[in-house]
Amino acid sequence: MSSDTTPLLSQQEIEHNFREIAPPLSQAEAILEANRCVYCYDAPCTRACPTHIDVPSFIKKIASGNLTGSARVIFEANPIGATCARVCPVEVLCEGACVEKTLMAKPIEIGRLQRYATDAVLSKQRDVLQAGAPNGKSVGIVGSGPAGLSCATYLARLGYAVTIYERKSLAGGLDTYGMAEYKMSQAVSQDEVAQVARLGVVFKTNTEVGRGVSFAELQQTHDAIFIAVGLGATSRLNIPGEDLAGVYDALAFIERIKSRDWASVPMGRNVAIIGAGNTAIDAVTQARRLGAERVLMIYRRTAQEMPAYHYEYELAKKDAVEFLWLTAPVEILADETGTRVGALRCVRMELEPNNVGGAARRGVRPVPGSEFVVPVDIVIKATGQQKLRAWFEQLPGVELDEGGRVITDRETMRTANPKIFAGGDCVNGGREAVDAAQMGKLAAQGIHESLTGERVEFVGARSSV
Repeated sequence: MSSDTTPLLSQQEIEHNFREIAPPLSQAEAILEANRCVYCYDAPCTRACPTHIDVPSFIKKIASGNLTGSARVIFEANPIGATCARVCPVEVLCEGACVEKTLMAKPIEIGRLQRYATDAVLSKQRDVLQAGAPNGKSVGIVGSGPAGLSCATYLARLGYAVTIYERKSLAGGLDTYGMAEYKMSQAVSQDEVAQVARLGVVFKTNTEVGRGVSFAELQQTHDAIFIAVGLGATSRLNIPGEDLAGVYDALAFIERIKSRDWASVPMGRNVAIIGAGNTAIDAVTQARRLGAERVLMIYRRTAQEMPAYHYEYELAKKDAVEFLWLTAPVEILADETGTRVGALRCVRMELEPNNVGGAARRGVRPVPGSEFVVPVDIVIKATGQQKLRAWFEQLPGVELDEGGRVITDRETMRTANPKIFAGGDCVNGGREAVDAAQMGKLAAQGIHESLTGERVEFVGARSSV
């Protein structure tokens, strides 16, 4: 065991720190909250949801005690509705629309109500979706994250034989490995995976397309292919010392936490996270929960320009995270052993006076003579993920844009190769799980029309990608 996995807190303290920040509603609380809803016509909450769940309908069913019917409304529009109930940025989606468009001072707790209904059926394995009669056609899906699970669900309901190829040991993609543990546990995503499997979808885990199985084999086996591989590894900092022990990428750090094998989780007393997106927030808040005494979030721009949602930022502030704005790392320094992280050399940055070349935002530049050193024992990189350009080069006819994203038709998710469809982060560059779920839905419709000539429209399928 490496020295940076020595627990700073007892296991009991860690487990307490990682309890859910939004506990489930009781029956009484759920009914009371559901009855606050005014069931708007042309509901703004439904329009704000990327999958267009009929929010008033599922809430009204909760109020009347019909949890199975409520869950059916949710899962028909979003097959990962239990996940999204926990991790969606409801403050800027459905609940944000509830406040903006109504006279309510406090929005209906749509996310927690959605969780209440979906948990009720998942906990009892009460299936609200059914597979269609076999139609003799086969679809292969590469990747089992939100887009892959969504596409598989809709195709299975149409009678397709669906096989999902997943390189990791558990299906679920970022829902399983990349969500902050205090937001949702792996059990939630695994319940949703099991629900998809009960529709007859076959999961081939520990199977990497391009290594364990060739893409040519997939083309020979299936009538159509849906690519839902997400993004690649965290982008490098490209500074000296980046390969020292004690430097981690944020997603790998979060993945270790998801295992709840605390003896394998990197822990440090002084932790620096580079970046200011939502993944960076997940990393800093979890580092604090592991017992770190000082946690720094370092970002080369200002707080006003941080990519993370405001409510995530507020959560980090409550956890006593320190923020170094207009600061960039220039070197990771070794400790006395010469092999491990000991400190981080940074430089102050300043905004350039004008938007150079018509850029969307002002550039930043180092302030001469402003370098300083902060002692740290762990550095976590949360600087965005790389695109899988090299992997996509093996796919005939699939085109990428300048940013390395797969080019698709917005309505059908079909690529330039008529047999290959794509969706999720590999297409949109990295958005929310709910956006990926909607892309999977649109792809299922596109695949069905491509293979049969028939148009079908699932609940909430109008394009929002």
